[in-house]
Amino acid sequence: MKLSLQSIRKPELWTGYHLPAYDVEKIVKNTEIAPKWLHFGCGNIFRIFPAAICQRLIERGETDTGIVCCESYDDEIISKCFTPFDNLSVAVTLLADGGMEKEVIGSMAVALTAKNDFSKIRACFENGSLQMVSFTITEKGYAIRGTDGELLQMVKDDIEAGPEACRHLMSMLAELCIFRGRKCAKPLALCSMDNCSHNGEKLRNAVIEIAKNWLDKQKITQNDFDFLNEKISFPWSMIDKITPRPNELVEAELIRDGLEGMTPFVTEKNTYTAAFVNSEKPQYLVMEDDFPNGRPALDKAGVLLCDRATVNLAERMKVTTCLNPLHTAMSVYGCMLGYTRICEEMKDADIVSLITRLGYREGLPVVDDPKILSPKEFIDEVVKVRLPNPFMPDAPQRIATDTSQKVGVRFGETIKSYVATGRDLAVLRSLPLAIAGWLRYLLAVDDEGNPMEVSSDPLKDELQAKLTGIAVGRPETYCGQLREILNNAVIFGSDLTQTPLSELIEEMFVDMIAGKNAVRATLKKYLA
Repeated sequence: MKLSLQSIRKPELWTGYHLPAYDVEKIVKNTEIAPKWLHFGCGNIFRIFPAAICQRLIERGETDTGIVCCESYDDEIISKCFTPFDNLSVAVTLLADGGMEKEVIGSMAVALTAKNDFSKIRACFENGSLQMVSFTITEKGYAIRGTDGELLQMVKDDIEAGPEACRHLMSMLAELCIFRGRKCAKPLALCSMDNCSHNGEKLRNAVIEIAKNWLDKQKITQNDFDFLNEKISFPWSMIDKITPRPNELVEAELIRDGLEGMTPFVTEKNTYTAAFVNSEKPQYLVMEDDFPNGRPALDKAGVLLCDRATVNLAERMKVTTCLNPLHTAMSVYGCMLGYTRICEEMKDADIVSLITRLGYREGLPVVDDPKILSPKEFIDEVVKVRLPNPFMPDAPQRIATDTSQKVGVRFGETIKSYVATGRDLAVLRSLPLAIAGWLRYLLAVDDEGNPMEVSSDPLKDELQAKLTGIAVGRPETYCGQLREILNNAVIFGSDLTQTPLSELIEEMFVDMIAGKNAVRATLKKYLA
């Protein structure tokens, strides 16, 4: 039982698996002749979500082509997860009751790498049949500047060289779109599916800035730039589906089934991957319907199509109220209380009380309802299905990473909404507890009084230095050190010392440094 085109022709070997209900080889040929969908970023989320969407469309007769898959970062994903398995993948959905749904995905018709197959990628771009190019390359994949605000050296080199043999993906895209304009002049949609705010805007800004530099240096013509600026769309999207690293229980299940070659591995670029992907069942993809050359019937496979404003509201709903704030609040407390799995935290009544109050009582009253999704139903699913799922081996230590970069959106936006609508900030309890808990977490001492590792954060050293002198077990060592952090509008979105929350956060923090088990006692005190 091997993951191959030959093997899936014998369905009797694949009991319990959903196999592609179409001629995979015919789909491959159709795609090679007239590609409609090209995708950059061939990691886990792509293979179990966008690729599965395409499989649904093929099976329902809505399209006769698959996806041209392009990897621009880690070539080993193609050489070790695609090529040996005829571009097939096993997608395993992990159910909250402990069950699994298993499917072989066959929609990934062509697999390329930007490094070795650029001419083939260019041929796809120059084909008028191409309707959309999508991306799951992570937020950093769109960055053309470093933390100092300066253009990356690779991007500078691409700008100086002009649109030939570019090395940065954003430069390549500008180059590819310009070639398309010269070859067929048909419009195209570049669709980011990455989990970051205003993802389409990030993509557009990077591509256009590079092209504008080429224009200024007379590396391209005004017509080239106008085509890219006017005929290429950059739809926004909101994507949500937890896709953790390959689970050892899933690996064991597949091996018991008799499936070969499923052992996970780590690439030279430190990608932990396998020929199978596992994820939770809930999934959301809300997309701006802006496809100037037509599009696959995405709405027939569960994608919610709407205007840009609605996408923005859906994304804000998730990151400011219904998921991300809950994740951050429970992660810092989970670390201090000794948890290593989110699902185990959901058995802790105090933590559940913290996040349910944060979402339902404090967040929902001020959330902007996108209408296309119900905020209340979204939180219901998060709290009752997603977070308790025993198959989701996510760790609070991972989620606590880079918290200083997240609190402004995850908590600061709710605070600003309360102020803007004239609501009383004094009713908030879970939200200030979340902030106070994060600051207590930075002391690197758990609730038992033991040293604890603090997850990486670009402001970690700076913030911990401001907390110098504070000792757990000696509340008298607190002398207002938090105020220099709480007044930082860059971190929180506003100066919290100008609100009644500052004093409350300080009070909670002092309670939490009283001694052993003070963190637990503080949760109980304020959530009673």
